[in-house]
Amino acid sequence: MIEAKNITKSFNNTKVLKDVSVSFEKGKANLVIGQSGSGKTVLIKCMIGLHEVDSGRVTYDGRIFSDMKSRKKVGNKNERKNIRKEIGMMFQGGALFDSLTVVENVIFPLSMFTEMTEEEKLERASFCLKRVNLENVNQRFPAELSGGMQKRVAIARAISMKPKYLLCDEPNSGLDPKTAIVIDNLIHEITHEFNITTVINTHDMNSVMEIGDKIVFIHNGEKWWEGNKDNILETDNEELN
Repeated sequence: MIEAKNITKSFNNTKVLKDVSVSFEKGKANLVIGQSGSGKTVLIKCMIGLHEVDSGRVTYDGRIFSDMKSRKKVGNKNERKNIRKEIGMMFQGGALFDSLTVVENVIFPLSMFTEMTEEEKLERASFCLKRVNLENVNQRFPAELSGGMQKRVAIARAISMKPKYLLCDEPNSGLDPKTAIVIDNLIHEITHEFNITTVINTHDMNSVMEIGDKIVFIHNGEKWWEGNKDNILETDNEELN
């Protein structure tokens, strides 16, 4: 479980997140929705340490990740580093390395953070690519793939380290509706298959209705509503209607 407690974040004296508290459950597709500028991307970046919170705390299964005072201690810095290794991140647009082949992209985090042999890394990368239904593309470059295939490579790279936590920022951005459904279902399947705590930022209501095990609605930097795909249509929340 990932918990964000009383998270506040400002930029240039403008509060982007205002005392946001939410928990994301293990083995579920937890969706964060909201309009552009609502603060949902800032929230996910605070959760992985790309932004430091002004106040509040982020914990991973009870382990403090964002406490600024505690991080000054060597032991807590090591704990933060260990947690980072357990997080798979899929950035908006995929963020693949153009100069690396598909298999080299997937192997990259394994080379950075593990002591696997080349054979072990190749075996793991091949497994991940097969799991996202990509075969016979190992030696291609990202520019040679379709948008949907690039997204699947990004997912393969995100799960290469066998993460406990998977965070996805707008995974359907730029995709046609049919391909978007394929990516949604793939992320949902992987979440349940490997019992991962998955957090997905999205503005795609099709995603919400298809895979929203838990849904958190962020509005003007505040948590405005939470529920699931079964009760979102029944809410009387004015901003969601």
